[in-house]
Amino acid sequence: MKTDDLIRAMAADKPRTTLPLNRAWLVAVAVAIVIAAAVFLVMLGPRPNAIASLQTARFVFKFVVTLSLAASAFILLRTLSRPGGEVGSLFPWLLTAPLLLIAAVALELLAVPSSDWLTRLIGANSRLCLTFIPLIGAGPLAVFLLALRYGAPTRPCLTGAVAGLFAGGLAAAFYASHCPDDSPLFVATWYSIAIAGLAAVGALLAPRIARW
Repeated sequence: MKTDDLIRAMAADKPRTTLPLNRAWLVAVAVAIVIAAAVFLVMLGPRPNAIASLQTARFVFKFVVTLSLAASAFILLRTLSRPGGEVGSLFPWLLTAPLLLIAAVALELLAVPSSDWLTRLIGANSRLCLTFIPLIGAGPLAVFLLALRYGAPTRPCLTGAVAGLFAGGLAAAFYASHCPDDSPLFVATWYSIAIAGLAAVGALLAPRIARW
């Protein structure tokens, strides 16, 4: 018997005393959003001019990038949580957010004098960004890792990393409504570092939490 066939057989033999995987993911996403929203509202809240800022392209772009990362990571994560899931065609979707950021950074570098590049990259809240995206994303990441126990991931480190990207994209979307730094240079630098940290934590913890 091939390894993939054996994995599928073992997964099929697991007692069905828990939630079906699809329902588990729906519950996990709903709980994660509630947790992230609660942490965000208690600790930060949206910036005072958030509604007015929706008329500016750079502010809206932050949500386009963060939510596209969250959506693509979620699609991949659901597939990875099943044994033998075909993910090759899904990985390119993870490039959506980075490619959007690269394009936006290139446009900003062309539009802004080089003397302003460093100022925009550093911004005013880099430490806040590196602190609160992981804090907002920690709860969702824990929920997603627990949801993996309802599946049978055969690549737990990779699956955990993608769970971290999902949690990071979700957390960054909330944080974006507070952050006064709308520059693509800032987002590409500090948001990426914060989200990468959650991905690393997910990769480290998934083999321990999502065992089956």
